[in-house]
Amino acid sequence: MSTLGVALTGNPNTGKSTIFNELTGARQKIGNWPGVTVDKKVGYTRYNNRAISIVDLPGTYSVNARSPEEKIVIDYLMNNKLDLVMDVVDSSNIERNLFLTVQLLEAGIPLLIDLNMQDDAARRGIKIDTKRLEEAIGMPVVETVGRDSKSTKKLLDVFTNTVMANYEVSPQVQAHIDTVNAIKASSKSEEEKEEAIIEARYALIDKIMAQSVDMSNVGQSKSEKIDRYLANGVLALPIFLVILYAVFQITFTWIGQPIADFLDDLINTDFVDFMTDFLTDAGVADWMVSLVCDGIISGVGAVLTFVPLIFVLFFCLSFLDGTGYMARIAFIMDPIMRRCGLTGKGVMPLMMGFGCGVPAIMGARALDSEKDRMVSILVTPFLTCGAKLPIMALFAAMFFPDNAANVVFAMYIIGMLMAIIVAKGLGSTIFKSEGSTFLLELPPYRMPDMKTVLLETWDKGKGYLIKAGTIIFAASVLLWVMSNYNFSGPCEIEDSILATIGDWMSHLFVFQGFDTWEAGAAVLSGIMAKETVVATIGILYGAGDVSTEAEDAADTASTMMQTGMATAFTSLSAFSFMVFSQLYTPCVTALGTIKKEAGGWKWVAFSAFYMFAIAWLVSLLVYQIGSLLGFAG
Repeated sequence: MSTLGVALTGNPNTGKSTIFNELTGARQKIGNWPGVTVDKKVGYTRYNNRAISIVDLPGTYSVNARSPEEKIVIDYLMNNKLDLVMDVVDSSNIERNLFLTVQLLEAGIPLLIDLNMQDDAARRGIKIDTKRLEEAIGMPVVETVGRDSKSTKKLLDVFTNTVMANYEVSPQVQAHIDTVNAIKASSKSEEEKEEAIIEARYALIDKIMAQSVDMSNVGQSKSEKIDRYLANGVLALPIFLVILYAVFQITFTWIGQPIADFLDDLINTDFVDFMTDFLTDAGVADWMVSLVCDGIISGVGAVLTFVPLIFVLFFCLSFLDGTGYMARIAFIMDPIMRRCGLTGKGVMPLMMGFGCGVPAIMGARALDSEKDRMVSILVTPFLTCGAKLPIMALFAAMFFPDNAANVVFAMYIIGMLMAIIVAKGLGSTIFKSEGSTFLLELPPYRMPDMKTVLLETWDKGKGYLIKAGTIIFAASVLLWVMSNYNFSGPCEIEDSILATIGDWMSHLFVFQGFDTWEAGAAVLSGIMAKETVVATIGILYGAGDVSTEAEDAADTASTMMQTGMATAFTSLSAFSFMVFSQLYTPCVTALGTIKKEAGGWKWVAFSAFYMFAIAWLVSLLVYQIGSLLGFAG
């Protein structure tokens, strides 16, 4: 028996993905639709010995093919042979949801209409007569409560027993389709045609509502009452900042960071020591022991220690999204973000950038327009992520001991200002021709479905593991080879390929004041991973292993002051180096994520070179202007 093909479509926030997750569980594949980075979700299940393939189409309000999501939906439904297309309708917002339903019927697509969120509709006092609705439209109608697994599982019986060929649209829907076709064939302008078609659609929706929906007892919803506070013009921003602070505390202090620290000790101390002893006792050559332990394990371990942060952060954001609050954040921040060249939804990826650039870049996929998504991806790495902070803390503690906190804060400000300036610049140049839309629905507040939250967390997090892990593995091996070899064979680090390239790079920084091969090598290692800059500096200046933790900066600074680093930098050249480190090329993990999210090596190359150029120019201005003002000492 052939596989039953089912597609789920509907507006955003109708519970469509919750139904998909309930029906398919872990038996789903997440990819991208051809040519775009919109998620493609395909799941599989069996019922009564029948294989069922279910596609979760992107949520959309219409199928006018103006956005990637709209084009994907209409192209897929028109060009694929499907047994069933289920239109998931939010029963508590049925009037608005029927607009998409009518459009799909106009396109000749038979629909199984699922009145989801029946519990929310009942709480609001909305009564829907499913039999009358079925007669009014001519298509089969079912009811579900998406978060109730028993309710959702009943859909499998509906899928295997519904034959869409037995249904045809009602006379009033057919009359509407004829009217729309007549409008399209008329001599009116395109604008007049569109206006007339929209009026005809709402006229039909009004008839359907009058025939099958009773809204006489609808009062103010619980969500509207909550929004008096959470979306209030005065309280909204402070409440958002408190919630955002809590998310960051959970991720980077209370839960995520302790797990990350545990993994760091387990991998980079315990496991490295174990493997060193094991390989040495087995008689493995010293170079191989160093490659495995110092190169591969330490390099990949640097990625794995970020995994708890990634998963905890995505869990928090998926949870907030499930409650309906994320939409309010976009609404609250839109006026501010528009001044930066983005829409309100762009605030969350940027905020995540203060923790780690990788989830921040991945978070840009939540933005509606391609312009906003690409601009967000390209400017997020300017922000001060956790890996840059040890660099700033070390240099501030060494060269600005009396104003260390203010200097580090200045780096945060410089990163934010540059992100804003570049976002405005990219939006008015490279992406000028692409529109930036902000269509926002405020879904009702509800308790998130934990199964959906966990699946979304895993889907987003595993992409980091797979893509970033493979790239950092290769980079770790490369950095080890460059640090331990020259073209004559094994050598000390000061004679290595890394030192040679560092010497070449140092010539780029003559006018920035840090034209030493040690600084050049540190910059190069920072492209591999920003966390390695402090460690590389410690090794190159003969201090041995030094802590790369920001909280240990004072002790590390005291150690480094006893080395040649104290005389290699002045306070001005140190500040210039900090500015450069703040703004230059992202680490390879972030670059690999840009490749995945932006969809091409050209954006990786563009990001790498344009950020390096901006960092070079700004650090040049800092040093030269500082010298003119007498701050060279």
